[in-house]
Amino acid sequence: MVDPAAPAPAARRRRRPRLSDEVSEYVRELIVSGQLQPGEFIRPETVADELGVSATPAREGLLSLQSEGLLRVEPRRGFVVAPLSSTDIEDVFAGQALLAGELAARATTRLDDVDLATLDRLQVELEAAADAEDNDEVERLNHEFHRLIYAAAGSPKLSWMIKSSLNYAPRRFFSSVDGWPQASADDHRDIIDALRRRDAAGARAAMSAHIGKAGRLLAEHRRDSR
Repeated sequence: MVDPAAPAPAARRRRRPRLSDEVSEYVRELIVSGQLQPGEFIRPETVADELGVSATPAREGLLSLQSEGLLRVEPRRGFVVAPLSSTDIEDVFAGQALLAGELAARATTRLDDVDLATLDRLQVELEAAADAEDNDEVERLNHEFHRLIYAAAGSPKLSWMIKSSLNYAPRRFFSSVDGWPQASADDHRDIIDALRRRDAAGARAAMSAHIGKAGRLLAEHRRDSR
């Protein structure tokens, strides 16, 4: 599946995330990955300094996380990390596994030979990156692998729903979760095999199992980081 032509510079500028969204993503991943623990306080000024932004988008980003339930505000004290249990994480990934499995099943009839060859190439590169312990490259290739499958499903509403659940996958701190890069390298072959056979049930099961494993690894990581 060929990506559309690259957008004009003006269009790219319009799609660039707001600074407040970048703050939200950064702090959200710190929380989800366990690097910020429940009860810890977060100052907008500190986040602004870490990201090189002003205090206003930093505060807006933290307020967005308050609306998600990841932060709460204590009078005269500021933002504090709200409780987020390992069970919460596993529940999010259980829902994501259902959505991802359905998207994979739908993609079986829509992926062409070029798409499948692209998935093979991405997987070879991902396995090499995992062996080299290049976790940033593993994360990039993993994202491309899943993006291609989800887009091929032709189900924009399901894709939108799964995108919202991906907020709980700590992409920026990928390497902090033991076993996650290798899981991406190991599990994708089963997914590709099912897609090549046009086996919708097999693709659903392989994708769901893969996402479920990711949730268990992250939940275990959070328990170990306490």
